[in-house]
Amino acid sequence: MITKTKSSRTIVMLAAGLMVAGAMAFSACGDDDSDPDPTATSGTGATSAPSTSTAGTDDFDYSSLGGEIRIDGSSTVFPISEAVAEEFSAVADTRVNVAFSGTGGGIEKFCRGEIEIADASRPIKDEELAACTAAGIDDVYEVRVATDALTVVVNADNTWAECMTLEQLNLAFKTDGAKQWSDIDPAWPAEDIEFFFPGTDSGTFDYFVEEAIEGVDEAATHRGDGTASEDDNVLATGVEGNKNALGYFGFAYFQEAGDQLKSVAIDGGDGCVEPTFDAALDGSYSPLSRPLFIYTRESFLEEKPEVLGFVNFYIENSATLVEEVGYITLPDDILGEQRAKLAPFLP
Repeated sequence: MITKTKSSRTIVMLAAGLMVAGAMAFSACGDDDSDPDPTATSGTGATSAPSTSTAGTDDFDYSSLGGEIRIDGSSTVFPISEAVAEEFSAVADTRVNVAFSGTGGGIEKFCRGEIEIADASRPIKDEELAACTAAGIDDVYEVRVATDALTVVVNADNTWAECMTLEQLNLAFKTDGAKQWSDIDPAWPAEDIEFFFPGTDSGTFDYFVEEAIEGVDEAATHRGDGTASEDDNVLATGVEGNKNALGYFGFAYFQEAGDQLKSVAIDGGDGCVEPTFDAALDGSYSPLSRPLFIYTRESFLEEKPEVLGFVNFYIENSATLVEEVGYITLPDDILGEQRAKLAPFLP
């Protein structure tokens, strides 16, 4: 079972990213959607402020761990899990393989019993929980790990699209929507837009549809004419190479691109707001902010010490590692909830 509370959408997680191109599995051993309460978590975990722990400084005996952990899912959460896996390998003899096939793809694998942990850039859906339950997995366990700001991006040579309202964003990305920039704003060029967006297995896609497509027009659907990919690196590269490109993905991938991309400020009703660190903290970058999660099973925490150790390590080192890969760490209360939720499983 999973206990779900409301998930944060007003605290934005922005950051510079240590992003890795490709969906190849990573071995940590060196081988190889109503507006929620902004301070609440979405699942079985507790939330709190950033931990000040560094690798191996908590009380868990990581040196006794072995085995293997398979992780798949969100490309947004991928760099965080990869960084945690790499540091975890320094204190535990556990092989951790991290890949990404999108939030939906990862949860499907999780419900089929193919992986121990699913990365997700949105809360797990009721129908996904039902699929897990039908497969005999009725002990889904959720941990919130960070916050992201979904960032709308254009090419560095784009001099006109500096800010867009939610209505304009809807017009741009809905089915049968804008074809040229001038369709969005008559003052903008009468040139065809090239669209880049996450694939339908992506939690980023789901979140954008909820907030910018259906959130503006319940009858609208997301356009399909454009370049879609669950790999945010593919999207970033596409926008970098086309003056008339418009796309969206996680903020860390935008930061990694440096001056090759420009972010578009979003007017959610209170004026244009850039995706900045301050806007992340004060909640003014709205509504394109979202919590990030990992999912595992309570039975894994009880019966697989390597999974319990990894999740504990993830929580205890989140402040350091989440920041290093370019995301915003959890506030004290939310991180504290994650710790409190895991405490009953700890030795």
